[in-house]
Amino acid sequence: MLLVYSHRISPRLKFSFGHLIKRILGLQVNFTTDAEVFLAHEGPKMSYTNQPIGDEFFVHSHRLLFEQGISDLDVHVQNWDETVCFFSRGEVSDLPFDIFAASFYLLSRYEEYQPHVPDAFGRFSFRSSLAFKHNFLDQPVVDIWAYKLRDALKIRFPSMVFPNRVFQVQPIIDVPLAYQYKYQGSVRTINGILNDLIHFRFSFLYARLLVLMNFAKDPFDSFNYLINKQKKFKRRFIVTFLVGKYSTYDNNLSLNKAAFVALIKSIADYSMVGIKNSYLNLLNLAEMKSDKERLEAVINRPIVGSRNSFNKLNLPNSYRHLIELEVHRDFSMGYHDAIGFRAGTCTPFLFYDMDFEIQTPLELHSFHVMDASLLSYRSLLDKQQRLDQLIQTVKKVNGTLVFLVHNYTFGKSDTWQGFRSLFTNFLNAEHSPTSEKNRK
Repeated sequence: MLLVYSHRISPRLKFSFGHLIKRILGLQVNFTTDAEVFLAHEGPKMSYTNQPIGDEFFVHSHRLLFEQGISDLDVHVQNWDETVCFFSRGEVSDLPFDIFAASFYLLSRYEEYQPHVPDAFGRFSFRSSLAFKHNFLDQPVVDIWAYKLRDALKIRFPSMVFPNRVFQVQPIIDVPLAYQYKYQGSVRTINGILNDLIHFRFSFLYARLLVLMNFAKDPFDSFNYLINKQKKFKRRFIVTFLVGKYSTYDNNLSLNKAAFVALIKSIADYSMVGIKNSYLNLLNLAEMKSDKERLEAVINRPIVGSRNSFNKLNLPNSYRHLIELEVHRDFSMGYHDAIGFRAGTCTPFLFYDMDFEIQTPLELHSFHVMDASLLSYRSLLDKQQRLDQLIQTVKKVNGTLVFLVHNYTFGKSDTWQGFRSLFTNFLNAEHSPTSEKNRK
């Protein structure tokens, strides 16, 4: 157990220390504002304040964790050994940077509350992020900082024991449309045929007719493949289904289709099932609740979590809705067009509500690579090398690498050629050798 002294124990402080020390390093931590209690403590201890009390492990605090609301911060990113950090604290501190304030800045998505230019769908662009502007988007800096803290504490307190954590991979299978041609209904099918004819897409028309006449498998139907993969993988996949109303943005099937219901039930026999919130329902709590309840009625158990269509996030309202709906996990935090660590971490973390200044029970599982973001690499070898780089980066801190793919990713389209091989290698990475240094 680590005892931490500070002149004020704020919600932000508890949140940041909780993620670095509890979630990443696996230690128990207690807090005190009583200097006498702190000085009398004989075990490992750290002070987090403006100046040290005695000869304890000391981190010179930045003001961020003692403030409320959003303010103008002077964020100056500097090199720190093999990584970077900000909120420099000078020579007196046992760490040259306030990693707790810096971690809070990234985990709370502080920058996403500040003025920025959203994209066409109202999303925060990776180009607006501090991580992209200073070239550390490809590093889980919060986990790296936590390991630097671990190493410093080991030197000061040699008897401290840190639990081992193990590198893991977590696939998220997103199902915005289960079938490209099958079970569409007569109106949508006729419209699809007419559009193919009008735009001279005869190859699409041919493929559509083959599927409709049961001479070919639907291009999006990769579910037997996924089930077979799941049977060989110890940890269960998370499969998110879109079940909201049909719209311009969401072209999903209806739960009134018996075949779609049967598909969801069959997937739920092997994998965990979550919901994909439709684009038009993201600010409509009543519709979100209805969709959640209908999906839970199909699988006959609570959903494991949710993610938003188009990765759209409206902070803090998107997450407040999930909390009100008693959704415990979300998988929307990430960039659809960039590989990396949007929140700076490869460890699940709790959502901190900046308006109410509270840590919430909603656990955020940010994804670090999406199938579409690998398309910018032309050859399969380039894609595999980039994925391998990401795997090795997360292995160094024994974190969890989250890969977001879609059911159509494993279809026959030339666009996704080779992705079955990439997915297999991703799953196998969990069991590949890890260096002794990383296991310590």
